[in-house]
Parts: sequence; C-alpha cells; structure tokens
Amino acid sequence: MEPLINACTFHELAAEDQPEADAFIATLATASPYIHSGWRRAVEQAYGHTPGCLVVRDTRQPEQPILGILPYVRFKRPLASCRLISQPFCDFSGPLAVSSELEQALVQQLQNRQPEAVEIRYGHVANPEFSSQKVRMVTVLPASSEALLASYKPKLRSQIKKAEKNGLTAEVRTDREAVRLFYQVYSANMKRLGSPPHSVAWFDAILQHYPAGQAVIGLVWYQDVVVGAGLVLLQGEQAVIPWASTLADYNYLAPNMLLYWTLQAHLADHGVRFFDMGRSTPQEGTYRFKKQWGAEPVPLDWQLLKPQHSGITHLLSADDAGPSRLRSLAEKAWQQLPLPLANGLGARIRRYIAL
Repeated sequence: MEPLINACTFHELAAEDQPEADAFIATLATASPYIHSGWRRAVEQAYGHTPGCLVVRDTRQPEQPILGILPYVRFKRPLASCRLISQPFCDFSGPLAVSSELEQALVQQLQNRQPEAVEIRYGHVANPEFSSQKVRMVTVLPASSEALLASYKPKLRSQIKKAEKNGLTAEVRTDREAVRLFYQVYSANMKRLGSPPHSVAWFDAILQHYPAGQAVIGLVWYQDVVVGAGLVLLQGEQAVIPWASTLADYNYLAPNMLLYWTLQAHLADHGVRFFDMGRSTPQEGTYRFKKQWGAEPVPLDWQLLKPQHSGITHLLSADDAGPSRLRSLAEKAWQQLPLPLANGLGARIRRYIAL
C-alpha cells in the first residue's frame, strides 16, 4: 500500500477554506484552542502581523479532505529580521494532523518554502534528553462541577468557601463590557509586575473572532468592584487560560481561588476535560498555585529552525540565563508610570513581544 504521505499535497489555506480547517480542528480531541483561526485573525486585526496556514490534503479522495494544518504568523519587529512563528502570544500552537508523520512533514514543508527562520511552539517534548525551562500545567476535569468540587482536598474546598464568606461573588460572561472589566484588572496587574500589557483591542478581537461560547471571561466582584478576572478559550475537550489577574489590594480576600473555581466549574459543565492553566516555571509561585488544583506539568519546547536547515535552537532550554539586570531595571521603571500612560505605551510595544 502506498504510504499516506505520498498521496498528499501541501498548500497555503485559501480564505474561503477557513471554515473547513476549523471543522477539521473540531474533529481532533487534542486540538488546542490556539489553533483555531480566531487566534491568528485577532493577531492580524489588533497588531497587523500577517497570518498564514499550511494545510495537507489527501489526494486519494475526490473531496481531498484536510489531514493536517500548521497555522503561523509572519512576525516582524522593527530593525530585526522576520520570523515565522506557529502563533505568537501563546504557549503552544504547533502542527496538528492525523499522524505524527504528517505533523513533521508540515514543519518541513513550511521551512522549505520560507527564507525566514521558523519558530515552532510545541506543547510537549519529543526528545527525552531535552530539559525545558518552562512547563504548561494541565488538569483533568470530571464530567460535572459537582464531581469536581468533590474531588478537591478539604483545604482547597475551604479556601473556595473562604473567598465566598469574604463577600466575593463571581460570574462567567461573553459580552464586550466584560472585556473592559477584565482589562481594568489585567492592565493594573501588568503595571504592578512591570510588564507592558496587550491592548484592549487585542482582547476585543479575540472575543470577536472566536465562536460564541469559545471565549469566556470570568469576573470576581467585591461589592461593586471587579477584583479578579480571567480569559479562557475553549476547543472541544480542551481549554486554556492565557490571562488571569487579581488586584493586589484585594488579594487578602482570595479572589484568585474563587476565579479559578468558577472557571473550572463552568468548563466541567460544558464538556471540557483538559484545562491548561498556562506556562509556569517549576517550583515557583504560579506553579505551586496550579499544582494545588491537581494540575500536572507538561514540558514545553519552542524550537527555532534556522534557514537552510542549518540547525535547531531550543528557546526554552533549562540552560538559558535568568532575567537580566537590564530587564529588572526596565520592570522597575515601568512600575512608576501612570496607568493610562503604561496602557498606551504597552499597546504599542506589546505587538512586538511574541511571548
């Protein structure tokens, strides 16, 4: 029998075929929400980077169905060479196909067709000898919020109840006003951390381009103030939380506990079985926070493929240097900016930071 790969053709996805590609994604249980076309359309709308998507089709069948896709963005920084990234601003979004052989072929085809360096963000590590500096924390959810709550240890359940006793309430929303409320908490937290925030237009674009119910926002209230917020993306049995923040002045009320419980309860009741809590450094604070919810680490591997197949650089190697003194100084300076100025500058700067 002829090998499947010999009966395949590779080409750029046409705009009119985008619904077909999203339908293909929906057939695979392992599909990350970042793979959905909504992500790269948001990247283009909010930040002007050019998206693309390489697809592989089966030529043995008359309808030539899609067997795999590799979405990417042509990421250009001022005074720097262009790089193709299998989706910026997210933890992982590599090739997705019906076989690992086709996934590897998609990467090779993309590298062969482009003169630029190609960065592939794998959500797993294939080489056991590679030691990753970063992991994503993934928890398995049961079939209902009732079963989820019952699965928690008594200490965790008491922390959730404590947040409620402190007068906090929570809700899950999908409207544009929820984006504004989310952004108030997110941008204030980013300033506290000394980091440029995404623009509010970025979050508007995400909500606009993901189908209804596949982009949701959790809000935690204390009286009439939103003190915690998170944005979650769903795709079949998979969900990710790219951003979650709380206001530091209210952390003594434990808004983060109520936020994560509310979001996970919503996901469990909507058929999600795998919840990716995002990128963390092993044994640090966010890692331990996610661990208490039952999340387990899955190493990430971001590979930079040089032009002309001249080599691979693992961008998340455990041998990488830690934060530089210059970065520390920049963070301290950013913390001193007035919030409106920080948000305005951040919207201009963040488009060129692919993390």
